[in-house]
Amino acid sequence: QVQLLESGGGSVQAGGSLRLTCVASEFAYRRYYMAWFRQAPGKEREGVAVAGTNMYSTIYALSVKGRFTISQDNAENELYLQMNNLKQDDTAMYYCAGGVRHSLRPEDFVVWGQGTQVTVYS
Repeated sequence: QVQLLESGGGSVQAGGSLRLTCVASEFAYRRYYMAWFRQAPGKEREGVAVAGTNMYSTIYALSVKGRFTISQDNAENELYLQMNNLKQDDTAMYYCAGGVRHSLRPEDFVVWGQGTQVTVYS
């Protein structure tokens, strides 16, 4: 069964940090490229970061580069997103996803978690 379960969201003051965790089923973790996406109210879903592989380097959205770090624990089938220096514009629902292409395009991703809410206040 393909499952992705996110956790770690919450409310944080601007400038603060949060760490998101995605626990994936082994099938999903081994089969797909793993990434984080986010969607703010009234906006389209956007790619945040996709994890690197033996063939591809990690990709970050320009808006988070230098502040967010994606990482993995292959032994635990877990994906992480460390978010530092958070800004109000980072407020969104964050989703873990598995894709068939190494990209930040939502249409390339076929399995999705339920999401975890991140709210950044001033």
